[in-house]
Amino acid sequence: MLAQMFSFIDRMIMGLLVGPIRSTFDISDTQYSLLAGFAFSLFYGIMGLPIARIADSKSRRALIATGIVAWSLMTTACGFAKGFWGLFLARVGVGVGEATLSPAAFSMISDYFTRRTLARALSVFTIGVPIGSGLAYMIGGKAVAYVESLGQISLPILGDVHGWQLSFFFVGLPGLLIALLMFTVREPERRGRTITGSKPVPISVFLKFVKSHAMAFGSHIMGTSFFIIVIYGLNIWGPTYMIRTFDYTRGEAGWVMGFVMLISGTLGLLVGGILADRYYTRGHSDAYSKTVLMAVAGIMPFTIALGFVETPAAALVAMFCAIFFGAFQGGVAAGTLQLFTPNEMRGQAVALYFLVANLVGLGLGPTIVASFTDFVFKSDAAIGKSLALTAAIMCPLAAVILLSGLKHVRRAISEYQETLQSSN
Repeated sequence: MLAQMFSFIDRMIMGLLVGPIRSTFDISDTQYSLLAGFAFSLFYGIMGLPIARIADSKSRRALIATGIVAWSLMTTACGFAKGFWGLFLARVGVGVGEATLSPAAFSMISDYFTRRTLARALSVFTIGVPIGSGLAYMIGGKAVAYVESLGQISLPILGDVHGWQLSFFFVGLPGLLIALLMFTVREPERRGRTITGSKPVPISVFLKFVKSHAMAFGSHIMGTSFFIIVIYGLNIWGPTYMIRTFDYTRGEAGWVMGFVMLISGTLGLLVGGILADRYYTRGHSDAYSKTVLMAVAGIMPFTIALGFVETPAAALVAMFCAIFFGAFQGGVAAGTLQLFTPNEMRGQAVALYFLVANLVGLGLGPTIVASFTDFVFKSDAAIGKSLALTAAIMCPLAAVILLSGLKHVRRAISEYQETLQSSN
């Protein structure tokens, strides 16, 4: 959970630096969204699959520790960027490092816990997301406001740097301590294997497995990915929405948004995990998928409301509720695949999920919102309407795809259980 927390601090700090980075590099909202979303998500997703093959056969603990070192150093490197492309490449490096965490962590946690408690366990791991995002905004907001007030400063060796560049140093380097803590974690015994041996499963075997369950994989991953477009749009543009719509300062927006994310996101994850476990123990094998559907239904009206509310209080209530429902899916969306994928392919299954979810959700989410602002409404002040329009389009699309796949998810889970029983 601590590793997840620090990964999101490093990831979400970009939500607070829209103004100073745009000013320094003279770029548009759409260009900035490429730095905040696409640069990270492209290689996060692409590198996830080969890294996951390591997670499926080697030490997952060592893999995570290595990844933490990599993303912490690359976050720090963002502070050295002298232009758009320098920052773009550093963000790519952050994505590659963070690609180690989820495949290995989901696989480990699935070996630690039984199916009756797995959703809650995965949700507790994922609590690192709202805590990391919240702290990035709360503490980062104050820190960014302070370093931004310094203007351009001169440092030994580094020379002249902008105040916002120091933010990356502050959030990147502490992550190295978490890498050391990973060596206190015990590598669990792998459970639920259907193939003996310690060598990685050939990629052809994994692809054959995915193809044989194409509807279960496809409907769940694509439906959730369209939903995540809305979530990442809120995460990246939330503070900017408060700044542009209600004249919050950067520090105020960071503190308020961080507090909302920390409280509502944590509550949403816990409630989502509890609901999923409860329905699963009552015999609903598709309980995880249905929990994601609840999240889609809950987030839509409150995100749309952001385009129409007229007071900061109403905006914060709508944001609180939107983030609460959005967090339902955090632990169970990727966890669904753990319910019907053999142990020796679980890391790759999670990596496939995050490949698509991040390319679509994080890669497109911030950019879709920014494009509506730049090209449809043509006003920076219309960021709330852009968020609303995104939810109005993406949530119904996500719901239709997820509903179409429920029977296929149930069938895949049933087949896996029968395979385990026959092998035992």
